[in-house]
Amino acid sequence: MLKRALFCRAFEDCLYDQVKKGNINIPVYLSAGQEIIPAVISSICEKINIKPMIFAQHRCHSTYISFGGDYIRLIHELLGLPTGCSNGMGGSASIHDQKIKMFGHDGMMGSNIPIGTGACYASKQPTIVFAGDAAAEEDYALASYGWAATHNLPILFVVEDNNLSILTEKFVRRNWEIAPVAQAMGVESYSIIDTHEQITKYSQNFFKGPVLLNIETVRKYWHSGAGTDGDQYDYLRDHDLTPFKNVINQQWEKALRLL
Repeated sequence: MLKRALFCRAFEDCLYDQVKKGNINIPVYLSAGQEIIPAVISSICEKINIKPMIFAQHRCHSTYISFGGDYIRLIHELLGLPTGCSNGMGGSASIHDQKIKMFGHDGMMGSNIPIGTGACYASKQPTIVFAGDAAAEEDYALASYGWAATHNLPILFVVEDNNLSILTEKFVRRNWEIAPVAQAMGVESYSIIDTHEQITKYSQNFFKGPVLLNIETVRKYWHSGAGTDGDQYDYLRDHDLTPFKNVINQQWEKALRLL
């Protein structure tokens, strides 16, 4: 799990460098700082031999890579090449790859929550929905938790909670928390921090019914890198990423020659 998270961090740092160099001309939404969440959850899914449908939104590069996505195809996607995982048309915010059952986001904040819930209801397949704390509070998101509870769906809602919607903190937006509200609707819900121990502790009922994890996390970069949430909780900051970056940067050089 650590190796997976470190590779994701290296990918995001390399991508940030490409943005600074001006090699990418689309909006980029970096997941740096949040890599532990998909790294741990994807490892849990492998352990229990489940390949879930995945509904993510922006900041989902680490989700894509952790669940088996091809990072080279992601590089091509970010460059708009037809060999990208979404044929060069999804970009950073709408990563779609049927090979790993990951469905691209349409750009409307939180819409992947009801769409993922509906797909789970129709198929009864194990499903994971990833959303930020602002997306998770939308009205159609709240209705989705209730629907999942009513029909006991095999779905996992993962709220990556960095306490911000852009730069607006939660206390400005609401005086309640996601987990207690979902719990009141009948969804098994927990508020935790983004560590292997915390996430694994509550994994025993994944896909046996609806579960919601509101996971406190931070962002190393704001979207394309305008600022940071702070690195005081950055569990990966002291690791040497050089071996991973060397491999990833070689692929960037090859991809850039295709433009």
